[in-house]
Amino acid sequence: MSGEFLMFVAIGFLAQLVDGALGMAYGVISNTLLLSLGLSPAVASASVHAAEIVTTGVSGLSHHAFGNVDRFLLKRLAIPGVIGAALGAYALVSAPGDSIKPFVALYLLLMGLLILWKTWTVARPHRKVTTHLRWLGLMGGFCDASGGGGWGPIVASTLVARGHHPRTSIGSVNLAEFFVTVSASVVFILTVGLSHWSIVVALIIGGVAAAPLAAYAAKLLPTRPLMFLVGMLIVLTSLRTILLAWF
Repeated sequence: MSGEFLMFVAIGFLAQLVDGALGMAYGVISNTLLLSLGLSPAVASASVHAAEIVTTGVSGLSHHAFGNVDRFLLKRLAIPGVIGAALGAYALVSAPGDSIKPFVALYLLLMGLLILWKTWTVARPHRKVTTHLRWLGLMGGFCDASGGGGWGPIVASTLVARGHHPRTSIGSVNLAEFFVTVSASVVFILTVGLSHWSIVVALIIGGVAAAPLAAYAAKLLPTRPLMFLVGMLIVLTSLRTILLAWF
């Protein structure tokens, strides 16, 4: 194997380790790399989603095996997420997705700050979110496909900010992401096709290796540190997106 291939394997491993443990960032990390290599947003997003079909499947099953999945959340997020992803993929092929990234990032920044605030305030009993879950799934799927990433940051961060337990939020969002990724990938394949298969394969190898480890880490990590890590990840990622877009 070439050094470049091994580098992509390492990136896939790191991206999935973060995504599986915190519920977000695989798409953001991988897509940023591919864009830096000169790929168009549509081609980069298509490549990342193709790799995520395998990595999210393994990650979701791992979370299910470790008891991190809430079926109530899964059912209400997956179907609208699939619809949103298909619409978002088509929108990205038709028009550049970069134009909506700053606004999504601003929303995520606010969510991240809210989570950080909740980390240091008096904890309240965890409750299930029963309102607007379908709209949340629809928006998360659309932004993920059109922006090259965002399902985890939008959906997982909103659930945690509204009082859901981080562990079950992350596990449920990871398993639902498999169906969202398949939906986006089908649209991308039918419209722009797939290229750069060596990168896709490398990302898959690294992601599959990291998925069980990340799911186990999500089960073991205590609530407050996990919330803090989620919040910091969202804030830093969102600030970077805003700065790159507006300055």
